[in-house]
Amino acid sequence: MSKALKIAVIGGGSSYTPELVEGILKRKDELPVSELWLVDIEEGKQKLDIIEALTKRMVKKSGLDIRVFTTLNRREAIHNADFVITQFRVGGLKAREKDELIPLKYDVIGQETTGPGGFAKAMRTIPVILDICSEIEELAPEAWLVNFTNPAGIITEAVKTHSNVKVFGLCNVPLGTKMDIAKLLKVDSKRIRVDFVGLNHMNFITNVYLDGYSILDEIIEKYSAPEYHEQVEAISDIVWDIDFIKSLGMLTSPYHRYYYITKTMLEEEKESVRTNGSRAMQVQRLEKSLFELYKDEDLNVKPKELEGRGGAYYSDAAISLISAIHNDKNEIHTINVLNNGTITNVPSDAIIEANCIVGRNGAEPIHIGAADTKIAGLINYVKSYEKLTIKAAVSGSYYDALMAINANPLVNEYSDAKAILDELLIAHKPYLDYVKK
Repeated sequence: MSKALKIAVIGGGSSYTPELVEGILKRKDELPVSELWLVDIEEGKQKLDIIEALTKRMVKKSGLDIRVFTTLNRREAIHNADFVITQFRVGGLKAREKDELIPLKYDVIGQETTGPGGFAKAMRTIPVILDICSEIEELAPEAWLVNFTNPAGIITEAVKTHSNVKVFGLCNVPLGTKMDIAKLLKVDSKRIRVDFVGLNHMNFITNVYLDGYSILDEIIEKYSAPEYHEQVEAISDIVWDIDFIKSLGMLTSPYHRYYYITKTMLEEEKESVRTNGSRAMQVQRLEKSLFELYKDEDLNVKPKELEGRGGAYYSDAAISLISAIHNDKNEIHTINVLNNGTITNVPSDAIIEANCIVGRNGAEPIHIGAADTKIAGLINYVKSYEKLTIKAAVSGSYYDALMAINANPLVNEYSDAKAILDELLIAHKPYLDYVKK
């Protein structure tokens, strides 16, 4: 019989947790989970209690013998865990709100993962994730860390560079892209394979296969057909100019719009703040309604409304990866892993997002070769910024932080970089007080 598994979720009070629970319950025949530990901090206890009650109702409905524990003691949850999932947000959504709004004052896109907002989030998160890793090394040295915490690429590279923890970074965007392509073509997603090249939230689709045959050109042609615009927008969050897509010769991720149509996105974000609030404000309203739903004592399934939170396919991405490791499936997953020569013109010690063969011993990236010159510059530009951000978070040096935020591709003026950094340090003083001149 397979070993009973203990899974610890750091950030267990997150509105995303019912997604994870659903993923575990769906895979009851292949994933023998005996203990599920949900961890949070004191400020998140009320939400954690609500999630605990919903989780227990979901487990009871399934008929499975999974014991659910909640705790504010992270060490207790990590002890002897087989898998640790991280999905936490240091400072909560109020911190994200500041991340988004402060850069906008300087006509810079904040954006919680790609812009200066992502920089601020990484600076708050890296010290915490490294503390978690030291506890994993002590209390569960054989555990796998599955990191969903954004910015996932930066956080995963910090873990890989500064700890001995076995780590995968994960994002639902690649799986969501594959599913959206299947919907566009009206075929079963199992018939689709997608080749990705790049980084987390900086990933290009260089080929798409249906039953093993390339159909990239067919999909590119659909960009120009109005009847496909709604489905195309699902893939990239925008319907690109057909000449741009044809000249690129590949498909984009939703986050590329911040780099290729920066002025347009800046104006959209400003307008959103004026009319509907920043994304963080919108999510706070959504989460409030979600937790009201979660309180319903008759609710014992993941509510459909959770899809609006942005976590589509989250459970499939996370729990299917855990199953691939536990069951030694040697199947393809798109994850954040050490490059190690997979993309030959990206630093070998960088974390990239790529298709990998995943089994009991970890992940083996599928060799890519050199990234096309059309995209290699942008990929390396972003990677340089990511590496500088990790350096700043580990050193605590103001000057390293200034160099990192100045290197962000969405920041075009040094004076803006310095002003934004100084405001972020004040706004997040409880979390960034370690940054010193």
